[in-house]
Amino acid sequence: MAGPLRLLVCDLAGTTIDHGCCAPVAAFAETLAAAGMRLDDATVRGPMGLSKKDHLAALLALPAAREQFRAAHHREPDQDDLQRLYETEFVPRQLSVVRRYCDAVPGWPETLAWVRAQGIRVATTTGYFRAAADVVYAELAARGYGPDLPLCPDDFPAGRPAPWMIHQAMRQFAVYPPAAVVKVGDTIHDIEEGLNAGCWSIGVTATSNDVGCTVGEYAALTPAERETRQAAVAETLAAAGAHAVIDSVADLPLLLPLLAERVAQGERP
Repeated sequence: MAGPLRLLVCDLAGTTIDHGCCAPVAAFAETLAAAGMRLDDATVRGPMGLSKKDHLAALLALPAAREQFRAAHHREPDQDDLQRLYETEFVPRQLSVVRRYCDAVPGWPETLAWVRAQGIRVATTTGYFRAAADVVYAELAARGYGPDLPLCPDDFPAGRPAPWMIHQAMRQFAVYPPAAVVKVGDTIHDIEEGLNAGCWSIGVTATSNDVGCTVGEYAALTPAERETRQAAVAETLAAAGAHAVIDSVADLPLLLPLLAERVAQGERP
């Protein structure tokens, strides 16, 4: 398989670690509350997958947030407010909790070992800013399931959905064409990142931001609740252009051989 597929690029929270993508949610909610805004968790999760500053900017642009900001401050939020809230409110809150959310999703360490046994290199992309990404990547390395190449949007002209992090991984490992690359993530921004890079884009549902459950919370759902939530996520990711949607990265050993066959037969993303 190392011939047809040579590089796997994975998202972090909601895909390979942090089941349900929980680490950023409280930090965003508390940041907004500090400026007099309160949004429900589903709304806060909406822009997930973007770089964290872009995520905060997207939240501040929402009509409900702007209305609450005007009520509290008698003016519209501006770029100075964005910068202040990001630097003084969000960043410290995110750094204070991120280390606690580095547990691998079930099956990821075994899947990672299987992928590497196929001769496929592994990179990760993320929306975390540099200081948070450094904490997470150091923790993953200590736990034994760090990537071959850890990437962060701070090092590029733009984060997801721009393709620059994937392109860097392709350059780093001398992998081309894009059909030899698979991107896996749980948000539409992950899917768009892969599509913009020209590679295969795969979505995951059970561990995703939109399902939003920790391992324990997910286990407590009834089968019908799981099916309903995951079906909604699958529909969203498919509509964004995902080439396939799976429950979690634990399903990659079943999916990647099928993709490899398609590539070997001349199919391209």
